[in-house]
Amino acid sequence: MDEIRRRAFRLVGERLGAGASVDEWAVKRFILEAFESAGLQTDHGPIVAVNENAANPHYEPIEEVRRPIRRGDVLLIDMWAKLRRPGSVYYDITWTAYCGAQPPAEVSRAFEVVREARDRAIRRVKDAVQAGEVLRGFQVDDVARRYIEQRGFGQHFPHRTGHSIGEDVHGAGANMDNLETHDERRIIPWTCFSIEPGIYLKDFGVRSEVNVFVGGQEARVTGEIQERLLLIC
Repeated sequence: MDEIRRRAFRLVGERLGAGASVDEWAVKRFILEAFESAGLQTDHGPIVAVNENAANPHYEPIEEVRRPIRRGDVLLIDMWAKLRRPGSVYYDITWTAYCGAQPPAEVSRAFEVVREARDRAIRRVKDAVQAGEVLRGFQVDDVARRYIEQRGFGQHFPHRTGHSIGEDVHGAGANMDNLETHDERRIIPWTCFSIEPGIYLKDFGVRSEVNVFVGGQEARVTGEIQERLLLIC
């Protein structure tokens, strides 16, 4: 999955560098074909969204409605899939990029706030698991949401911080949620969930999504973590 994500962003860079056209739908098809070749399956998606489309957390391009990707655009890719065999668990990630060498200050700031909110939520989970503390889903949401609110973006974070992940991409365990619901379910060993805060403004949106697996005495992020805004130059 991480390799397919890298290849998808690389495709955009190659097309832009060659002066060729590329759009959201073309990148979506590229990802789906890569899933098929890798023996992966998904129930729908992925999300490939540019600028104001990225400001809609549930946007998904279709062949009849798609936006070209150009230099100066913010590009968000949210992709989820699992192995095509019984008992497989989903991997669900979101990365955000800027198509250019120098992103606008407001894009960089939004990404930095989202990244810090994500990392604070991850640390809250890790610390609680290591200490043997009972931790509930709403408490993780509170950590990310409080930080985003403190930075003045509270009204621009309109969804929960994360969802349970299992054999379905939205699993049956605790969600990291104190907005859509007040999820008081405990985060228990041998479960997995996403942490994916986002900021959605008028002209663009930013989200960073990782998956966290909780073991018996430790919690860890599975896969790669986006540490900086990806620049497609």
